[in-house]
Amino acid sequence: MNKFLVSSLLIFASFLNAKIELLDRIAIIVDDGVVMESQIINTFEDVKKGYQSQNIQMPPKDILMDQVKEKLIIEELQLQLADRAGVKISDAELNVTVTRLASNNQFTLEEFISYIEDNGDSYEEVREEMRKEMRIQRIQRGRVNSNIDITEKEFEAFLATDESLLSLQPELLLRQILVKDLNTAAMLKDLIEKNGNFSDLAQEYSISSNASSGGLMTWRKASEMPELFENAVSGQSIGYVSEPLESGAGFHLLKLEDKRGEFVKFEDQWRSRHVLLMPSAIRDRDETLLQLNAIRQRILDGEDFSAIAEEFSEDPGSAKQGGDLGWTGLGVFAAKFEQTILETEVGSLSEVFETEFGFHFLEVMGKRNHELTKKLIEDRAYGVLYSRKFDEELENTLRTMRAEAFVEFKDLD
Repeated sequence: MNKFLVSSLLIFASFLNAKIELLDRIAIIVDDGVVMESQIINTFEDVKKGYQSQNIQMPPKDILMDQVKEKLIIEELQLQLADRAGVKISDAELNVTVTRLASNNQFTLEEFISYIEDNGDSYEEVREEMRKEMRIQRIQRGRVNSNIDITEKEFEAFLATDESLLSLQPELLLRQILVKDLNTAAMLKDLIEKNGNFSDLAQEYSISSNASSGGLMTWRKASEMPELFENAVSGQSIGYVSEPLESGAGFHLLKLEDKRGEFVKFEDQWRSRHVLLMPSAIRDRDETLLQLNAIRQRILDGEDFSAIAEEFSEDPGSAKQGGDLGWTGLGVFAAKFEQTILETEVGSLSEVFETEFGFHFLEVMGKRNHELTKKLIEDRAYGVLYSRKFDEELENTLRTMRAEAFVEFKDLD
């Protein structure tokens, strides 16, 4: 009797599950795939919650429902394209993205999972939704990137727009010396180049109203300055002193005293060169060390580093440049390599040391504190232009995909 009861319950439960499955119907046929009714309902509810949480008036229900259906059609077309292209997102890659998302929102992974589940969502479902979005983004980049072209003319034109000048350009702090004649201006420029103090010379010679403060002016963006000043100091580094500039008031000398802003950044950089030898099947570690120390001694004895590196170094990226690695900041090379750079005096050879690439010795050729402001501004400007072109091209691509797709709406009434 108990066995019969259990069997009956299992059969009934199976029937209920089957009935529930039957309730989810195909709503839209999209090429080789489908959009289910449950997808439409769930997405509609999610979108509605979004409007409510932001206190934004929601469109009429029928219009919003049409928007949701179009969104799901486009999404399905892209996922089909991803399937055909073999685009997959591994668990490891997904884990990295989830962890980064949690960190960006000041959560640990465990806190992020709790936050999701406390809001009534399933962490596994959120993960799979993220995997789907990552697949779509990857296929979008693949289809769109090749069609994006930013010309130098477009780039330069954008840098000159009010948008760029107001949002990207730093504020500058200038000093000025104003004198009546060119000869005095030229004499002062010569004194400054010979390490004369700009502020002291401004107090002594300038006829400007700010002479008593050493010619110090107020913080301004270059675009807010007189055109004569803007053209002289735009793109220059801190410490720059202009040539004499003629205006109706006389002759000006300008010094770029400082910069501030989101993109103002300086970085310690080192210029180094090295020789690398890698142990192999025909040259073991001990023999490699012995050979590299002998090569290092030849440089200490007076042979040319560049010639030695070109002849012996097994680093394919730098050997032909005499081992020269150019100017770099930290975070570029292996940890041990960078530690050795920091411990080596400019103009000196390091001892032989080992990284995961093999055995090296290096010479530090120089050190500087380099301004990255111009590069950061250009990178951001390029990013803004790229993003706009990407959005435009993506819209065109998706519109074409939708127009060419077979789409059939099922009557669910």
